[in-house]
Amino acid sequence: MGNQSKKHATVTDNSVFDFDAVFDPDNYLYFYERIIGKERTAREVDFLVKRLGLSSPMKILDLACGHGRHANRLAELGHFIVGVDINRGFLKIAKGDASERRLNVKYVLGDMRAIPCNSGFDRVLFLATAMGYFNDADNLTVLKNIATVLKPQGLFCVDTWNRDLLLRNFHPYTVVEKEGNFMIDRRSFDSKTGRLRIDRIYLREGKRTDAPFPVRLYNFTEMRDLLKTAGLCIHAAYGDWDGRPFTTRSSLMIIVAKRGE
Repeated sequence: MGNQSKKHATVTDNSVFDFDAVFDPDNYLYFYERIIGKERTAREVDFLVKRLGLSSPMKILDLACGHGRHANRLAELGHFIVGVDINRGFLKIAKGDASERRLNVKYVLGDMRAIPCNSGFDRVLFLATAMGYFNDADNLTVLKNIATVLKPQGLFCVDTWNRDLLLRNFHPYTVVEKEGNFMIDRRSFDSKTGRLRIDRIYLREGKRTDAPFPVRLYNFTEMRDLLKTAGLCIHAAYGDWDGRPFTTRSSLMIIVAKRGE
């Protein structure tokens, strides 16, 4: 759930990411409620604790934190969490949930291309397939920013789609139906730019909202080289939140990277 000042990012000459429409909290959380519910969040947090060595309190940055579903649960485990997102609506929900749980989580309105935080984080999270929202130069800037705020030998976790499998099993249309309302995605892929374009339509209570967004997809070797350029090296790669090794058949690519000295 990224950021830019006008809430629209021109990714290519003719491709615009409409952040306001895509991440409208009311529509987004309504349709994604069953997808990112408590059971999935618990599994993801369990993965993070095990694979990032979160056995003792650490300073953690949750970049593109959304409505705080990871941040608040990690704070319950005793970690000091800073959550950054551009979406005021999501941050309001995150803060409200933290308050109800009596948690001290710092939520900051900010842009992942210019992280509004000082360095010194033990861990950085960049989850919910938020990688690839911008043009190639800005996507690299995000990773460089992450390397900058990490402590030496600090760990960084990012999840993204496995481009190889997505293209092999490409679905030009997907539909989510809930209570007679629909979220429709029309998909196309540009092999020259490596971008998946999703023309999303929310149809809810008789109202149509168009929410187009392109996402840069990467294969494993591209991610490895991009991370290396940013000053990060791959520590481990997984194919799901149960911790299975990453393969060409994995739907997700979950990478744990480390900052050098």
